[in-house]
Amino acid sequence: MSDAEDERAGDSPGADGDGESLQALRERVETEYDFENFGPADMAEMSADEWEAAFDPDTWITGQELLDRVEADLRSRVADRDVFARVERHEDPPRVLAYSESSYALVYPDGSVEGEGTVLRDVKPTVALASMESYDVPDAPEGRILPSPGDVPEGGGELGNTVIQVIAVAQGIAGLLLLGAGVFSYGETGSNAVGMAVAGLAFLAVAVVLFVVVANARLSDKFRAEEYRERLRAVGLEDGERPDFLPPLEADGESGADEGEREA
Repeated sequence: MSDAEDERAGDSPGADGDGESLQALRERVETEYDFENFGPADMAEMSADEWEAAFDPDTWITGQELLDRVEADLRSRVADRDVFARVERHEDPPRVLAYSESSYALVYPDGSVEGEGTVLRDVKPTVALASMESYDVPDAPEGRILPSPGDVPEGGGELGNTVIQVIAVAQGIAGLLLLGAGVFSYGETGSNAVGMAVAGLAFLAVAVVLFVVVANARLSDKFRAEEYRERLRAVGLEDGERPDFLPPLEADGESGADEGEREA
């Protein structure tokens, strides 16, 4: 931004109301916000003056380059499971579409975004960051970034469950031995039959609790996996159908509806 623009910005009510120059405002914004982890909460917290100071419109990236950067950033975030969305690139007209089972966002070359729900909330910071030259967009992963519903495993904690089961079995065996020793030594001189029986019951109680923990973990994993499969089916990964709430995506002119489209 030029000096004249700085002066004009410095004359704005938000900039000079507290006697703060544009440069000072920019420095304060850079100090207060972490732009490497910029998110919806930061966007909501920013005032209009802080937003203009942080994102100089004269240096914004727009056009096809912006869509390329938005697509790459979204693909990376979806692959990292930071965002759940199916991402598509359309060229007629140019735009990036991201949608889940209940929300969506459409990004246009001028940086405008339309949509609704959580995906719109997640995409807006991506568009803001991708439009900045100083932001390094991560490399987009190749291929499909969401698994097919049939490829979703039941859970990833089987090793931990196995370890807990082994401990539970050991606890159970120790409990049975102590309980049996207490029963058979009851009445013998010098034996601590009651103590061994109580210890045996305590070991058995711990074993039962551990088995319940494993059963609950496996049940939770099963429900989470099925819920994830349902979300994948809802965005059309199984049948190729988009959700009904999405706006029409017909191409302009006489070209076909799917011309220039590719799934990201």
